[in-house]
Amino acid sequence: MSTGVGMSSCCLTGKVQEGTPKGHVETIAGLQTYVAEPKDGSKWKTVIFLVDIFGWEFKNTRLLADQYAEKGFTAYIPDVHEGDSLDIEFLQTVEPQKTERDARSLTEKATATAKTGATLGPWLLKHRESVARPLIESFIKQVRMIPGTNKVGVVGFCWGGRYAVLAGDKDFSGAEGMGVDAVYTCHPSLVAIPGDFEGLAVPASFALGDSDSLLGNKEVDQIKELMAKKKSEGIDTEVRVYEDQVHGFALRGDWNSEKDKKAMDESCKQGIDFFNKHLA
Repeated sequence: MSTGVGMSSCCLTGKVQEGTPKGHVETIAGLQTYVAEPKDGSKWKTVIFLVDIFGWEFKNTRLLADQYAEKGFTAYIPDVHEGDSLDIEFLQTVEPQKTERDARSLTEKATATAKTGATLGPWLLKHRESVARPLIESFIKQVRMIPGTNKVGVVGFCWGGRYAVLAGDKDFSGAEGMGVDAVYTCHPSLVAIPGDFEGLAVPASFALGDSDSLLGNKEVDQIKELMAKKKSEGIDTEVRVYEDQVHGFALRGDWNSEKDKKAMDESCKQGIDFFNKHLA
């Protein structure tokens, strides 16, 4: 029986990083898309970013895509929410950093929880699988047809983390050779365990936090077991658990915290190393 792992106010924590994204915007498969390219413009190694609830314009995501470009990848961040991502102000107003959240009174916490539920519930319904999945499938297919594109990987975060897992399913694209060649998933939410993982047919890497309120120790162990089984079947998989890291750490950690910044840096390196191995 599948275990549905949901989404809570924890999804709204994090910090906006400093820096100016260097990429540009194009329209691909009908979606506004941020594009970060390596200096030589090569599309031989391509990575598609599937975003969290804060969407394709979230600066942290674009800066991370720029890091991939610096390492020789062409990175795409499509607007799979079609202009309806959640406002970035939720990071500070609805759910601030964990230390500030823990200092709130019970009344303040109750108010924040109510606001979160009122916002997330309708949004998740609007962007349910029957809506989001066709957009993602279409985008992947279109990217594969861009001249110069060789292998394609997908990296997903939180809400997009589930779709990164599904993108590696043998039946995801509906046509042989039109799916992805490898997936990297960071702290996914809304996943069904084991259901969403059973069809995984491409190399897969996972970055999980050991303090993630959406993926407890039980769920992490289940994912480890499922990936160990995939490895025994000849599919390259890896699962790394980051100490003291909460949901969203790979994208929204606090760079003023040495431990958080190290986790962000190492999770970035984890994805780049994995894709270098499988997209070359």
